[in-house]
Formats: sequence, structure tokens, C-alpha cells
Amino acid sequence: MSTKTLALWVAYGTNGVVGSIRHDDEGYTVVMAGSDAATGTYPSLASAKGALHSKMRPGSDWPMFREH
Repeated sequence: MSTKTLALWVAYGTNGVVGSIRHDDEGYTVVMAGSDAATGTYPSLASAKGALHSKMRPGSDWPMFREH
């Protein structure tokens, strides 16, 4: 069974792309830029955004999320 991606958001920090969030049947999966592995899958977009921000450098501003 293949999983269909329903939506994709790219997170932009002050120095460019910091990660992405992919929404599929499993939930919202966070992958940080430069990583091949997901950091986790979350039940809502809000929780995934918070998780992505928490993986950024301490003190980083909230990234801008752009749906693609």
C-alpha cells in the first residue's frame, strides 16, 4: 500500500529552508533540512510546526511555513 501525500509545507528560517512537514494518512511528518530521517509524525499541523521549531537552534525565530 502506498501512502499519498496530501499536502507539503516548507519551513523557512532566516538563512533559508530549515525543514518540511508532509501531511499524509499517517499524520504530519517533520523532516529537518539536511536529514534523511523524519524527526516524528504528529496528529496536527500545529503540533508538527511546534516540533519543527523545537528542533531548530535555540533562540531561533518562528519559521515561515509555506504550503507547496
